[in-house]
Amino acid sequence: MKNALGTPDPEVGTLPAARGFVPALEGLRAVAAFAVLTTHVAFQTASSTGSAIHRIWGRMDLSVAVFFALSGFLLWRVHALHARSGAPGTARPARTYLRSRVVRIMPAYLALVAAAFLLVPHNASASASTWVANLTLTQVFVPDSLVEGLTHAWSLSVEMSFYLVLPLLWFSLAGLRGRAARWRIPVISVVAALSLGWALVPWHDLGLPERLNDQILPPAFASWFAAGMILAELVAAPPGRMAALARHRHARWGWWALAGVAFVATTVPQWFTEGFVHPPGPEFAARTALGAVVAFCLLAPVALAPAGLRFAGLGSGPMTMLGRWSYGVFLWHVLVLYFAFEIAFVPMFSGRMLEVWLVTAVVSTVIAAVSYSLVEEPSRGWLTPRRDPGALPESGRLTDDTPTDASPTDGQPSASPAQTSPKAVASDGPSPSPA
Repeated sequence: MKNALGTPDPEVGTLPAARGFVPALEGLRAVAAFAVLTTHVAFQTASSTGSAIHRIWGRMDLSVAVFFALSGFLLWRVHALHARSGAPGTARPARTYLRSRVVRIMPAYLALVAAAFLLVPHNASASASTWVANLTLTQVFVPDSLVEGLTHAWSLSVEMSFYLVLPLLWFSLAGLRGRAARWRIPVISVVAALSLGWALVPWHDLGLPERLNDQILPPAFASWFAAGMILAELVAAPPGRMAALARHRHARWGWWALAGVAFVATTVPQWFTEGFVHPPGPEFAARTALGAVVAFCLLAPVALAPAGLRFAGLGSGPMTMLGRWSYGVFLWHVLVLYFAFEIAFVPMFSGRMLEVWLVTAVVSTVIAAVSYSLVEEPSRGWLTPRRDPGALPESGRLTDDTPTDASPTDGQPSASPAQTSPKAVASDGPSPSPA
């Protein structure tokens, strides 16, 4: 069916995930948040290397790829639908979009920054530039600005960079609409593939500051965001033969099996260095590529699910509740882990991962629930302009301001492996593999 412009109507043949709230995605967000927490606990209890199961705990930092892809998917889908309709321009005013991102991320994050600088003794000597870098989420661009309790926020910095660049991406692809929209996926895919070459460029030889870790700069993770953007394009597109096969209700087992194979490949010590290290460029590029595969294949079954297909566990009440709190879990768990060893009376790097995990998970969840109720939701109410209840969304028909896309986990960043030590930051800076 075509609309008045003579182009395919995006409302016909698109999938439920192309618009609105998707409970199973919220459940996936919660799973990924606790996976990140697990990797950090494993590292601090010397349980991230050695045996096969330890290597699995140590590589669950790839969950950050899921968060970045989720951001790409949720924030891109309204524009993918808009392009398929053939309508000119973009689907949402950039100023309104950017304000919504700041309102969603910064209040709870600023509370964490204040707590980390005031509660961790080592941070008392931090310079004013370090304070500013962390308060403004620009720490990945400032050498030696990753501090205890906040080392994981490097990925939030990457996330914010993506938010700022996204309107430019809308405008750059605005010409690919209507029939030309079929070229959007190839263009995004090419950019994602090219971004993998970032790790192969000797940036320090080209003038990058010596103590700045090029493997945590935003361009290094473009493929992870692109994985979600491609999914957004797929759910907005009328289904062809291959798309119909990918959307089949039984295809999810194939997608998840492929995600499992890609994940396990990153734990093979003959191929990838164990633990939180700064690997050579080719190894980093390969692991980043596999992270994009893992993220795409984990999200695809939910995003491409046909109407009526349920993911009972992921979309359940408890899981969606944890999904709403997952940003707080991500924010606070590294600072909680700093004190968890004293709470559990366990020395660092002494094993006993289960005890430390339980303390960290429970306390982080409680703080996250309080943060959601007393900081995140009230801030959104105070700082978001009131709308006429009867007014249409900004795009006239579509909106991405749904509960699902509202989590700055919209990519829920994770801490960098080499930096997640609550009591010591690795000398070579954060590891490229976010955790």
